Amino acid sequence: MRIPIVAGNWKMNTTIESAVGLVQEMKGELDKIPGIEKVLCPPFVSLSTVGNLIKGTSIELGAQNMYFEMEGAYTGEISPPMLKNLCQYIIIGHSERRIFFGETNEMVNKKLKAALKIGLIPILCVGENLKEKEAGKTEAVITNQVSAAMQEIASLQKTVIAYEPLWAIGSGKAASATQANTVLNLIRNIITKLYDEQTAQSIRLQYGGSVNSNNIGEFVEMPDIDGVLVGGASLKAAEFLSIVEQTSKIKQAK
Repeated sequence: MRIPIVAGNWKMNTTIESAVGLVQEMKGELDKIPGIEKVLCPPFVSLSTVGNLIKGTSIELGAQNMYFEMEGAYTGEISPPMLKNLCQYIIIGHSERRIFFGETNEMVNKKLKAALKIGLIPILCVGENLKEKEAGKTEAVITNQVSAAMQEIASLQKTVIAYEPLWAIGSGKAASATQANTVLNLIRNIITKLYDEQTAQSIRLQYGGSVNSNNIGEFVEMPDIDGVLVGGASLKAAEFLSIVEQTSKIKQAK
C-alpha cells in the first residue's frame, strides 16, 4: 500500500521569522493527522530553524533544490552533503527551475542521481506547458522528461514523482482530476517499461498545480494520485491543514 504524501513548497516566500510563525500555527494539528506523510519545503535559510521546530513530530522536511556536485567552486550553490543531515526530501526539476534557471533534462538526471546517492528522497517534478498541451504533446513531453530523468539509474528507491502542468501552476486553473490521473497513470506505465510492474505500483505519484482545500478531494479520490505538491496554499496554515486532513481521510477510507 502506498502511503499518501502531501508536500508544501513555500518557494521564495517567508523570512525566518514568518516561517517560524507559520510552522507554530499549524505544527500541533499537522502532527496529529494520521496515515500520511507531511513534508514542509521552506527556503534554504529556514531549513535548520524549521527542522528544529518540527523535531520529534511526524512532520518531515524538504529542500526546494540542490546542485549535483558534492563540493567545489560553485558559488551560491547548495550540495547534497550540506542537506543530508538537515532534511529528508528534495524537490528536483521543478518547472520554475527549468524555466527561470535553465535546468535541462540532463541536469535533472544528475541531481536525481546525486540525491539517491546521498540518501535524500527526491520529489521529481515533470509537466508540460500550455503550448505543448494544446498541440496534443502532453504524452510525448512527459515520456521524454521521465525517461531522461531516469537515465542510468538502477533503482528509484523511495523516489516520488509529481506531475505539475506548467499551465496550472499559480494560475488558479487546476487540471481536472481525470486529466491528472490519466497523466499519472501514463507515468506508472513508463516506470513499468523502464523498470518493472512492482516498481511502478510502489512509486508514489503526486499532482501539483493550483491545489487548494476546495479541489483536493476530487484529486485524491483518483487511484493513481497518492498525494499533492502544494504551492501557494501551503503558505496558509488553515488551508494546508485542510488539504492534509482531507487527503488522509479519503485515502484511509479506501
